[in-house]
Amino acid sequence: MAETPVGERPLAAIDVGTNSVHLVIARATPLGPIDVLAREKEKVRLGSGERDMKSLDPEAVERAVGAIDRFAQIAAAYDAELVAVATSAVRESDDPRAFLDEVRRATGVRIEVIAGVEEARLIQLGALSAVAAGTGNHLVIDIGGGSTEVVVGRETEPLLLRSLKMGHIRLTDGFMPGGVIEPGSVKRLKSFVKSFLSPVAIEVGELGHDLAIGCSGTIETVAAIAARLDGRAVRTVDNLALTRADVDAAVDALVACPRPEDRIGLPGLDDARADVIVAGSLLLQQLFRSFRIEEMIVSPHALREGVVLDRINRRDGAKGALHHLSDLRRRSVLAVAHRYDEDVAHAEHATDLALALFDLTASIHELGDAERQVLEAAGVLHNVGRFIAHAAHHKHSYYLIRNSEQLLGFTEQELELIALVARYHRKSVPRGRHAEFSALSEPDQQRVQVLAGLLRVGIGLDRSYQRVVQQLEVDITDEHVEIALHVAPEASADLEVFAAEERAGLLALALGRDIRFRVVCAVQDRGGRGTSAGVESV
Repeated sequence: MAETPVGERPLAAIDVGTNSVHLVIARATPLGPIDVLAREKEKVRLGSGERDMKSLDPEAVERAVGAIDRFAQIAAAYDAELVAVATSAVRESDDPRAFLDEVRRATGVRIEVIAGVEEARLIQLGALSAVAAGTGNHLVIDIGGGSTEVVVGRETEPLLLRSLKMGHIRLTDGFMPGGVIEPGSVKRLKSFVKSFLSPVAIEVGELGHDLAIGCSGTIETVAAIAARLDGRAVRTVDNLALTRADVDAAVDALVACPRPEDRIGLPGLDDARADVIVAGSLLLQQLFRSFRIEEMIVSPHALREGVVLDRINRRDGAKGALHHLSDLRRRSVLAVAHRYDEDVAHAEHATDLALALFDLTASIHELGDAERQVLEAAGVLHNVGRFIAHAAHHKHSYYLIRNSEQLLGFTEQELELIALVARYHRKSVPRGRHAEFSALSEPDQQRVQVLAGLLRVGIGLDRSYQRVVQQLEVDITDEHVEIALHVAPEASADLEVFAAEERAGLLALALGRDIRFRVVCAVQDRGGRGTSAGVESV
């Protein structure tokens, strides 16, 4: 990350989790990753449920909205740029848009729902800002209320990202309702967790790790309880070494208290966690065993700090690269493309043409860099569905993109837009009867129509897969967009023009203008170089 001058505008991150809403305000400094200026936390218990956290309790939503509003006011007092993210409780709810709209209406804050693997990536980024991981492989674990994120990485590069639908609230609701330990409930929970972790444990074991890092309130609480049981008067558990024996001792002490009220006052325990800490500690104990962890370093930084670092990097470390996907995003997009598409070169050239057309028509569609990046990702990935079957491969592309765990750096909304733009690169245009499209807001529906329209034309302009069309120009009037095609020397663009005309209907609809094409013929000069000369109307 590029060094940022001291005094740069701070960045505030709000993390809307299953259990709590958190705020961190920080700024970049020349001497370290971030300088934390303020922290706030409020428990809201937004999510609940044994398996699928489908409903958000209205009272919990009210508490969350109130916390977000207060945190936004604190951020404003620091003149901080604000970014807000939501994780599993909102991600898995039946109607996340209702919650997002309510927050936006009441507070003015726009929340981004992040995918599980993106949450894991950001957690890793945050954890590594507080714990030196060295040069070997490291394992990062974050236990949340609704999910547990597991990352194996080397330096800042993730090698394995997993988001497991298993957190301390979900396990409590499923095995210890109300936090009460009934006969056999501990054994049932242990068996379930062990079975759930088994496939991930194999993946973690194959990669190996030299250092384990833990972050989250559950891990911090277990570390605090263990330290007090051992007679250590620690002021903070930040960067504390938590051993397997420490975890076992804390679990024994907690399980000995069958009801939440029995745990009140236990040294090291925040009373607000009295009902969920047993399930969380048992999960941590099994993570130690399944992943063969002997010692874990407790990191004070996690998702919120990762969000801050990621946004600071985008804001300050990518100047001059606003018209291209970030390196992380592009690497992950290309990795998925190469895995599923046999002709990535065609996808990239068609995408380049669509991006050129995006830039040339910006005065009409008025979309920005965020939408440009959606178009780029969708273009590179539009044919991945052929891996499943050529028939209806546009629909398969939607499925693969939407369910991939390897597309990093994107929010849930961005992934949905990317998947839909790829889905509409051919065949039917977006329609209200398509469930995924109709679920979008009206602005997002317009974005999909414009971007899919641009992509359709870009794909048509490489119909022969020969890169015949090399450059575009446009002439825009109130009635039409005329696209001039600069073609390779002595090449025919007849097929490209025919295909583009066949595919231009959606773009014409989205831009409200007729789409026309003409070919600018390139000829060879005496030195063999291609030069533009003459105009041939088509």
